[in-house]
Amino acid sequence: MPSAFRGNVRHCAFKSLPVVDISGMFSVCKMDRIETAAALGEAASQAGFLYVTGHGVSQAVIARLKDRTQAYFAQSLSQKMQDYIGHSSNHSGYVPEGEEQFVEGSIDHKEAYDVGFDYTQQAGRRPMLGANQWPSLPGFKQDIKAYYDAVFDLSLTLFRGFALALGLAEDTFTRFVNTPPSQLRLIHYPFSPDAPVDRPGIGAHTDYECFTILLPTAPGLEVLNGVGEWIDVPLIEGAFVINIGDMMEVLSNGQYVATAHRVRKLANERYAFPLFCACDYDTLIQPVVEVDPLLPGSYEPLVCGEHIYAQTAQTFRYLKQRLAAGDLSLPSSAKELSSFGRKAKTQEA
Repeated sequence: MPSAFRGNVRHCAFKSLPVVDISGMFSVCKMDRIETAAALGEAASQAGFLYVTGHGVSQAVIARLKDRTQAYFAQSLSQKMQDYIGHSSNHSGYVPEGEEQFVEGSIDHKEAYDVGFDYTQQAGRRPMLGANQWPSLPGFKQDIKAYYDAVFDLSLTLFRGFALALGLAEDTFTRFVNTPPSQLRLIHYPFSPDAPVDRPGIGAHTDYECFTILLPTAPGLEVLNGVGEWIDVPLIEGAFVINIGDMMEVLSNGQYVATAHRVRKLANERYAFPLFCACDYDTLIQPVVEVDPLLPGSYEPLVCGEHIYAQTAQTFRYLKQRLAAGDLSLPSSAKELSSFGRKAKTQEA
């Protein structure tokens, strides 16, 4: 099937995000799936950010996720620091405010808890792949893992949709998604009425992985459109927000561009639950030639897990300290932050 997209595209001057009903991706009829995938592909090409409805994730699972997260962050800082992410071997655990920095000297005003695929085998462990550090809070592991599993299944559906939209076999990406370093973040943005207007909840950045499935509880997210304007992303009841990341930009040979986004000063307390969807750790990420045989690749290949680890090590304080002390080193292929996407293209212009 020929691709619907030709050439490296740049985002349009969108003022709002497209909404795509993906219920057709669950149809036994391939033409239904192709039609739905085309809508996914158009949104990914034009904006790199979109809403999806018809996703099938249980509202009961979502409700338990929110309840457990609120209960966890309501604990004292000393209690939460017992689960500090720096105690783990695979980057899982509690992230205190100020731990993560996308811009040197700028503090993101949020706290988080990070969990991964929960890879419990001893063989094959990596810096971003291993057994999760779970807190002792009753019910936390059960309810958070139930949400992770449900949204991970949704990620496989979206991988298939993006493949079809690019004119590829439906399993082009999913065959490389078995035990990936796909990370779920439980993020808490406290509300401070006295905070300055320009205080970031999280600074401008692109996501490292293939794409992100985000469940927010309040407004605050902004995305950068094709003419350099920051566009608000309001809540849509029952919808997930999806955005293209670095690696899908590479895989699609620039047909889909990673979009810079940020969280600005909040009008209310906010929680956000992004699942960063990746391929398996050792997967070589490079342009998929079938997208356009006549279009030369403009991206150097990178190893999935190594890229995620290199980007993470350049943003988290505990890892940056280990880099400075010589206790760890970046992969030779490591790229600087914001090397992809709309922000990178703006910087190059």
